[in-house]
Amino acid sequence: MSDEKSNVKSLVTCTAPVNIAVIKYWGKRNEGLILPINSSLSVTLHQDQLKTTTTVASSRLFKEDRIWLNGKEDNINHPRLQSCLREIRRLARKRSSDGDSNSEKLNLSHKVHICSINNFPTAAGLASSAAGYACLVYTLARLYGVEGELSEVARQGSGSACRSMYGGFVQWIMGDKPDGKDSIAEQILPETHWPELRVLILVVSAERKPVGSTAGMQTSVQTSPLLKYRAESVVPDRMKEMIAAIRRRDFETFGELTMKDSNQFHATCLDTYPPIFYLNDVSKRIISLVHRYNTHYGRTQLAYTFDAGPNAVVYTLEEHVDEFVELIKQYFPPETSGEQFLKGLAVSPVSVTEELKSAIGMESCPRGISYIINTKAGPGPRVAEDTSLHLLGSDGLPKHLKQSA
Repeated sequence: MSDEKSNVKSLVTCTAPVNIAVIKYWGKRNEGLILPINSSLSVTLHQDQLKTTTTVASSRLFKEDRIWLNGKEDNINHPRLQSCLREIRRLARKRSSDGDSNSEKLNLSHKVHICSINNFPTAAGLASSAAGYACLVYTLARLYGVEGELSEVARQGSGSACRSMYGGFVQWIMGDKPDGKDSIAEQILPETHWPELRVLILVVSAERKPVGSTAGMQTSVQTSPLLKYRAESVVPDRMKEMIAAIRRRDFETFGELTMKDSNQFHATCLDTYPPIFYLNDVSKRIISLVHRYNTHYGRTQLAYTFDAGPNAVVYTLEEHVDEFVELIKQYFPPETSGEQFLKGLAVSPVSVTEELKSAIGMESCPRGISYIINTKAGPGPRVAEDTSLHLLGSDGLPKHLKQSA
């Protein structure tokens, strides 16, 4: 323990969740501050299935700030990363100068080492940057004893990261101030509000997407008339309707709005010049399957949404999960079965009726889906109290480097 005290002044590990938007954020009015052209709304997913873990250490012996992401050292000078570091340190200095007795006595001149890992594919359209920056900001804030509104800081790393600062159902209020002080996230309802809601992530491709979100947004803002119409004339009313549907736990309205918003987001990508294609043939087959399923039952029981990538996120209620997963296995037969294909919350095998098969009437697409993650709404960032979860050792270097040495 003496080693740790002499080498590392302070060390904190936290975890943060992924969030999946049901009213999409696409387009910025200010690139530097990451201020959106419309408000958005998301569901925070449970960390038992998807999370980022980050450890931050501070020591007088560190020569420079350093960061390791998913096993490799990365560029600490990335502008968005620097924005978050700078802002947390500024808030820490302000607390210290204000004489806040609760402020941690941490030397702000000491450099930090940051180590972060995701337990899901990075940059594949699964909101890895949202979880990553939320975790970074939350962990740095804990290290420096900074409290209060942190979603504004997380937003400066990645826009949707501000929504990962809270659990449950979260809105990102676009705000109208030029300095972005009112562009913050706010929890509408906690994850306990709708316990029956389930979220199935169908991983179509874990590869890095061809057009990154940042570049895609810039081109859409510059070239898509539909994007402007969406931001000004569609999203404000849709936000109100969605919040009301969540409060009522009205899945049919929630589901219909979710699918319509996903469709419109991808329509703005097609309306961008040159067009951006995030959906592939498997994505389109999933959309068709969901609509045929809902038509068969005469109501919305499944709802898809796609972010900037081909992976589908399907919202449904717990009672429909088993049947839907069985359909996926039939129409997208996996290479392997069991745990490798199905991850997360337990799914029970069921038989699908001939009537339902006939209503779907699709040809199978073998190996179209790599695996499924079954999850639900979950809490916001947390401090990991278990010291064995620290990603950095007492010398401030990643533990995995020692293991592989």
